[in-house]
Amino acid sequence: MGAATLAALPLTGALAASTAAATPHPAPGGVAATDASATLASRRLLGKLEVSSLGLGVQNMSRTYQTTIPSRAGMHRIIRTAFDHGLTFYDAAEAYGPHEVERILGEGVASFRNEVVIATKFGWNIDLESGARGPGLVSRPAHIKLAVEGMLKRLRTDRIDLLYQHRVDPQVPIEDVAGAIKDLMTEGKVLHWGLCEMGLKTLRRAHAALPLTAVQSEYSMLWRGPEQEVLSVCGELGIGFVPWSPLGVGFLTGAIDGRTRFAEGDIRAIETRFNPDNIEHNLALVKLLAAWAERKQATPARIALAWLMAQQPWIVPIPGTTQMAHLLDNMGAAGVSFHGSELRELNAAVAAVVVQGERLPPAVQAYSGVEAPLR
Repeated sequence: MGAATLAALPLTGALAASTAAATPHPAPGGVAATDASATLASRRLLGKLEVSSLGLGVQNMSRTYQTTIPSRAGMHRIIRTAFDHGLTFYDAAEAYGPHEVERILGEGVASFRNEVVIATKFGWNIDLESGARGPGLVSRPAHIKLAVEGMLKRLRTDRIDLLYQHRVDPQVPIEDVAGAIKDLMTEGKVLHWGLCEMGLKTLRRAHAALPLTAVQSEYSMLWRGPEQEVLSVCGELGIGFVPWSPLGVGFLTGAIDGRTRFAEGDIRAIETRFNPDNIEHNLALVKLLAAWAERKQATPARIALAWLMAQQPWIVPIPGTTQMAHLLDNMGAAGVSFHGSELRELNAAVAAVVVQGERLPPAVQAYSGVEAPLR
């Protein structure tokens, strides 16, 4: 989901060593440090799907947090530059735009489509033709199949490498969703599938019905919720993990402080972790990253991304950006490594900062951790 799933969520109701890909999952809760020789050309495995050690979230390429519209040619240049630097994993969704981000990605990768992995997502109530957003979620099997036809056209491709259910539909058994995906796989239109922000029972049921390749959920130094249970289940089942918002919607780069004011419609304005009562406390993470950036001769963004990749060899962050300088900075994270003692030290320092405030407003958070109904 790029830097975040913000575009996909209703606001008011409506980045290992080159050998890592061959490394089996450590025991749940284990920690693996990245190798000093790591480059973005290295590969990792999400389940059985090989991708670059860092991905690119293209969510905001049709609009930015500042509500401006980026240059389409500029977004194509970012997509191409990422590929030229070894990045092969691009993340989109029908809800981004809606529809428009898939078009931008399809245009951007057209000349090298067969050399990259495209991930996209279904599940929000998006009109199949107009892209108009309706309330709630839709994961009925017939709708999924029609949604995929639209995705294929917008992405200018004959198959989706990794298709996620964006959020669990509380009205549709996950086995029915898996059945629709299996039909699409039989037709060659979908190669792998995954879930986003699902309940743990649904994760296990989905994997039993049709083996999952990846789980995508928010995860960063600013939000460590997946460490409680999700990561251990992924390790147990051999499922890859793709953190969205790996830079804490820009916070971990040092771009946000107590004086920051957000544009109208920017969801960060209503996330309590960024309100005046909490942000000064949470800036301890930014100070920690700045110290480690100086220590490792890197940048805070690279440290934050490298920290995620060091947790497990099957974690692939997907920071999103519309700025070339940020893309180039983020991609340098694959060259940052931590010795075992360094990683233990950093992990302890991160754990010592208890983040104050919630990651999402209640109306949005309600869509995470949902369990699909039984058949």
